[in-house]
Amino acid sequence: MSQCYEDKVKTRTVKPDFVIDEKLASLNIILPSPPKPAGSYVPVVVTGKLVFVSGQIPIKDGKVAYFGKLTKDVSIEEAQKAAKLCIINALAQIKNELGSLDKISKIIRVSGFVNSTPEFTEQPKVINAASDLIFEIFGAKGQHSRIAIGVASLPLNSCVEIDLIAEIV
Repeated sequence: MSQCYEDKVKTRTVKPDFVIDEKLASLNIILPSPPKPAGSYVPVVVTGKLVFVSGQIPIKDGKVAYFGKLTKDVSIEEAQKAAKLCIINALAQIKNELGSLDKISKIIRVSGFVNSTPEFTEQPKVINAASDLIFEIFGAKGQHSRIAIGVASLPLNSCVEIDLIAEIV
């Protein structure tokens, strides 16, 4: 066996499993049971090396935790917490589908929708909380393209909805 191949085998066998679970634990994040779909769709679709997660709203314990329009009903800070909860729910969906978040090799795209009044223009500030959390969890693998837009309403009067696309190994 060549030394180069042997080093690769050692690296793969020594590489710890569940690195992302450890990172989540260090951030005091516990993934919930993934929320059930609120309509006629599946929460995750895997095709080839891509994972598409359907829009996730800030559901906690079976209920929308943050709802209403920015900034009429909910503050930017509350909406940022909602955006993080959407990401946590998206990760719960992926883990439920794949068995491990360590199968994610790259977060490709995050789409953030913010339930906004017509004059609110700080949607990127809200979705930054989601992007920052992804980077904190995944490091360089978490750098992604993104869209952050304001919308007139969201399902169940949620203040934020986020979907994402990831690449898997």
